[in-house]
Amino acid sequence: MAGAWIRDKPATLEAATKEAAKLLQASRMPLIAGLGTDVAGARAAIALAQQIGAVIDHMHSAALLRDLDVMRESGMMITTPNEARLRGDLLLLVGAGLVETWPEISARLFEKSSVLNSRRIVWLCPSNGNTEAHSDIETIGNNPRNLPVMLAALRARCAGHAVRNDTPDLRKIDALASELPQARFGVAVWSAAENDALTIEMLCGLVKDLNATTRFSGLPLAPGNDAAAVQQVSGWMTGFPVRTGFGRGDPEHDPWRFDGVRLVDTGEADCALWISAYHPMAPPWKREVPIIALTNGLDCFDRPPAVAISVGQPGTDHDSVEYLAATGTLAFSRVTSRANVMSVADAIGGIAATLPVPSPC
Repeated sequence: MAGAWIRDKPATLEAATKEAAKLLQASRMPLIAGLGTDVAGARAAIALAQQIGAVIDHMHSAALLRDLDVMRESGMMITTPNEARLRGDLLLLVGAGLVETWPEISARLFEKSSVLNSRRIVWLCPSNGNTEAHSDIETIGNNPRNLPVMLAALRARCAGHAVRNDTPDLRKIDALASELPQARFGVAVWSAAENDALTIEMLCGLVKDLNATTRFSGLPLAPGNDAAAVQQVSGWMTGFPVRTGFGRGDPEHDPWRFDGVRLVDTGEADCALWISAYHPMAPPWKREVPIIALTNGLDCFDRPPAVAISVGQPGTDHDSVEYLAATGTLAFSRVTSRANVMSVADAIGGIAATLPVPSPC
């Protein structure tokens, strides 16, 4: 994909930018969603949202907010991927989606480090096939739907409480419950994309309990499409996480009101700027709404967007600052050969510059 389109017809970048600005200016409730972009793109998107009174929502907001909800409501003890790699002598992998969320998890965590002579790895209810190449990983449970019950039983047994005899894999859970307190540096790893908030809260409660006698911590895996970086940008620019709206001027955060899918499907949002710079991906909503797409492929769309502008992939086609899963922090990525394609930040900057300047109050 290269260039720009208006209603599936090739157009100049200038014409597409003007048409995008026209659609956003006419919108009563604009939505800026997807947000699969780097730090510069996120900054530009949030600044545009403030300029036009839009809502911002990342495609992985649900997973981001599950971890955040647990942290806000009951606390969370977490460590970094490097600490887990170097010092974790017992890894408790919890639930499905770990490899899908972090494809490099095997190379980063499953191998023994230079500091450790051995590393014990136990996986509760993994996805099918995730452990086939790792014979040294012990698995407990084969049905992800049993995870909440098994996790609750594990926490109860670690505290010395009785559990139901029909709990799945109870013998293995009892053995693990006696083993966890013996870890010198244990790490529980999970993906919020595959677990609900109550399951995550139970796991974080177990981590907290174990810290009474040993050192144990958690490692939540961030969703893809640079979700963690966008979350941080939203925090320092607005004071709130994603699912924040500017309709009344000042930023307001509400996970239900500003759910992008809900806003479109109920008809509240009448125009959407969809950003997906890492992979071609169509929006998940069902209702048809004028879409301005900043992406690198259109084959995934059932209906052509009202406006489409080709953008490059951060870290591949242009320099970027992104969340690096291996270190758990933001990092600069310099490309060796810059592609002749716009960044999300440049595309949004062009749209913002075309919009009229808001009148002062």
